[in-house]
Amino acid sequence: MKKLVVVCLLTGVSLVSKAQHEGITKHTGSTQNTINLNDMKFIGKVDERYQSVNVEMCEVIGGDFWIPYPLIDSVRKHTNKTGISALKWGIRPIDLYNKKLRNLASALGPIYVRVSGTWANGIYFQDNDEPALTSPPSGFKNILTRQQWKGVVDFCKAIDGKLVSSFPISDGMRDEKGTWQPQQVKAILDYTKTIGGEISASEFFNEPSHASHGDAPKGYNGVNYAREFALFKSFITTAAPSMTILGPGSTGEGGILPSGLDLSVNALLSPSPKATFDVFTYHYYGTVSKRCGGVQKPELALSADWLSKTEKGLEFYQNARDTYVPGAPIWLTETAESACGGNPWAATFIDSFRYLEQLGRLAKKGVQVVMHNTLARSEYALLDDDTHNPRPNYWAALLWSKLMGSQVFEGGSLEAGVDLFVHSSKKQPSGKSVLIINTNEKATTITIPDEAVQYVLTADELITKKVKLNNKELKMTMDDKVPALGGKKVKKGTVALPAHSMMFLEFNK
Repeated sequence: MKKLVVVCLLTGVSLVSKAQHEGITKHTGSTQNTINLNDMKFIGKVDERYQSVNVEMCEVIGGDFWIPYPLIDSVRKHTNKTGISALKWGIRPIDLYNKKLRNLASALGPIYVRVSGTWANGIYFQDNDEPALTSPPSGFKNILTRQQWKGVVDFCKAIDGKLVSSFPISDGMRDEKGTWQPQQVKAILDYTKTIGGEISASEFFNEPSHASHGDAPKGYNGVNYAREFALFKSFITTAAPSMTILGPGSTGEGGILPSGLDLSVNALLSPSPKATFDVFTYHYYGTVSKRCGGVQKPELALSADWLSKTEKGLEFYQNARDTYVPGAPIWLTETAESACGGNPWAATFIDSFRYLEQLGRLAKKGVQVVMHNTLARSEYALLDDDTHNPRPNYWAALLWSKLMGSQVFEGGSLEAGVDLFVHSSKKQPSGKSVLIINTNEKATTITIPDEAVQYVLTADELITKKVKLNNKELKMTMDDKVPALGGKKVKKGTVALPAHSMMFLEFNK
């Protein structure tokens, strides 16, 4: 584990490296690393919407979501809730017409916007323009109005986002004989089309691996899933033939998360008729957050074990894909720092290393799309809940979206603690964009083969929401627009890579 100096501040715990106290731009002299662009092997392509986001259905309709850490104790005193429910509080529906929110989301485009989550499993779509029902019909848990769904569709149109979703699975989806019925699916699809929208892709329902926690009927098993998925797929083939069918969207297996699994991927996909998907999907969280009893510490956030864990999660589901749907593309449709809303430091600079490492590592391993959870709610969000001010992960995401193209190359290895990811350039047709991540608390140098434009993300502390690009703090403009990301020209030869930094280099060739 890297040696870090832990400093307690009034605002919380802050991790500050010795090297950063000596000065971010001061080079301490370390092992030299050389990049040779000509020897980099092409290893694959990612979707042009590779970096994408989730907006939880709970956010769209308003409901119970994770209480911010500073408020957990005070909220508990005024409720009789216990267990997980005691860690959640009521949130208002998100305003998807908010100008600032749209500006920030647009800057990341093109993206997929996945509107799903546990609350989508028990949703009733009220397919009329009358006032919202005071309670849902029997067998459903929540209500989605036309106005709320139109807000989702309009949001996607405004930001160059393709809509990804899932459908309800609760008791209300079945007739008196217990047979799954498509009426609610048809209502959502038809209304979406009526207002000029489209559901680009969808999972049958959210996280069948945790069916009992997601409003599935009591005793729901793999045989139920196989039979009902077959009905769902048959209906979609006619009703929405252009919609990409995703699945299964399982999570937590392969020793990644603690027990709590209802249905393994084998239990879901072994029964007949065997479920097949256009795209194989999975969800990944490296651990559960402090809220739910997790023991992850910020001191471990830059460790090799933590940063590589995303590959371990992928390996399990890649093997499942190869067994049940060989050759299908694979998407990670929900991920973040940790489950249960994220740890407190998920909103700070230290998690940007995990964020970019995950994007870089999974692109090299063949994942086509990564959907981060969430855009604007809880500690793991890219944006602050109330103000929508960008958090450090947003700035990391913005640089990725502006610079890293869809072609992926094998860049080779640098010194321990310094990772290299290479893609085609988004700006230069024949160029390459290089991302170098230094998780070490000492600076080093990189030898580059040609002149480039440099973008370096640093911070004065690791536990901070203030991020600098080329030593200048990143902020929104006065009129709530995303600032231009100015790069710095560097010459062929040696460039300094600060301690605890992320450097993008854009080469013309």
